[in-house]
Amino acid sequence: MKESDILLAASQMIRLHGIGASEAAAGRARSMLGQGDVEGFHTWKRIADAIHDLARKKPGPGETES
Repeated sequence: MKESDILLAASQMIRLHGIGASEAAAGRARSMLGQGDVEGFHTWKRIADAIHDLARKKPGPGETES
């Protein structure tokens, strides 16, 4: 999966799940692993990591993006 697709999926997860997006993606990763889908696990892990990165880069109240 291309990085742009990972970022798009991460953004969609944030819109759908808000602050629970990272946990939702991690849950999907665990589900994929439980089904024996290692590639799916790695994809959802990348999405969870992207969600975390996007949340970290988002400015807080009174801050500006750099």
